[in-house]
Amino acid sequence: MDFYKHSFSKLFDVSQIVTIHYFEYDTDFVFPGESHDFWEFLCVDKGEVTVTADSNTYLLKKGDIIFHQPNQFHAVTTNGIVAPNLVVISFVCHSPAMRFFENRIFSLKERERNLLATIIAEAPGAFSTPLNNPYTKGLDPASQQISGAEQMIQLSLEQFLISLYRSAFSDNTGNFLTKSIKLKQDEETFSHILAYMNTHICDSLTIDQICHDNLLSRSQLQKLFHDKCSSGIIDYFSRLKINYAKELIREKNMNFTQIADVLGYTSIHYFSRQFKKISGMSPSEYALSIKAISEK
Repeated sequence: MDFYKHSFSKLFDVSQIVTIHYFEYDTDFVFPGESHDFWEFLCVDKGEVTVTADSNTYLLKKGDIIFHQPNQFHAVTTNGIVAPNLVVISFVCHSPAMRFFENRIFSLKERERNLLATIIAEAPGAFSTPLNNPYTKGLDPASQQISGAEQMIQLSLEQFLISLYRSAFSDNTGNFLTKSIKLKQDEETFSHILAYMNTHICDSLTIDQICHDNLLSRSQLQKLFHDKCSSGIIDYFSRLKINYAKELIREKNMNFTQIADVLGYTSIHYFSRQFKKISGMSPSEYALSIKAISEK
C-alpha cells in the first residue's frame, strides 16, 4: 500500500522574532515614535495609553491590542495619571493573512492572554536581552538556552495570531476548544479568587481567610493555584502586592513608607525585603531604573 504524506499548510508563518518587551512605564513616559519593515503589536496589560498610528490616534485600555503593519509610523504616550504595563512584540511574517491585522484593534480573550503570557515566560530562557528596555533593536541568545524556548515562542505567537484571526469569524470570540464543565468551573473559580485578591490588595490575607471568604477548602485552593500557576497562593498574592507597589512608585504620589503602609506591610524594612526578593531590586533601585528609562 502506498502512503501519501501530506505537507502542513500554515496560515501564519512567523519566520523571525525582532523584539519582545514587557514594559512597566512611568506615568509621564513618551515614546516619540518609529517605523520599521516588520510587524509589531502593542497590548495593554494594565492601565491605558495613547497610541499614534500614522495620522490616527487611539486610546487603548487594559486588554486592548493594536497591530502596526510594516513601515507604519507609531508612537506611545502615557496619560500622566496611570502607570501602565505594556507588552510589545515585533516579528517578521510574510503570510498573506497578515493583511487581516492592518489598522485593527482587538480586545483579548483568555486564550490570547495565556499565549502572550507563555511568550513572556519563555523569553528569558531563549534570550539574554532585558524585556524592559524600549530602545532594544534585537535579541541576544541566552548563553544557556532552555531547550525548545525559541520554538515555544514561535509556536505561541503563531497560535496567538490564529486565535485572533478566528475570533473575527465566529460568534464564540475567545475559546475554540470545548472545555469540560470541571475545567470551566476551575477557570471561573480562579478568576473569582484573582478578583478577590485584587480587591484586598492592601490587606494582609491568610490562606484561612481566603478559604473562608470564598467557600473553598484549603486543599482545593492550593491545588487550584498549583495547577494554574505552579505557585502557592500566598506567594502569588505577594507578587500581586509588589506589582501594585511598582505602579504606585511609577505614579510618584507617595513615598516608600506611605506605599508600605497602604499595602499593609508591618514596616518599611519588611516591605523593602519583600520587594527585593520578588523583583530582584530594592524599591529605590526600581525607581531609579524607571527614571533612567524615562530620561533616556
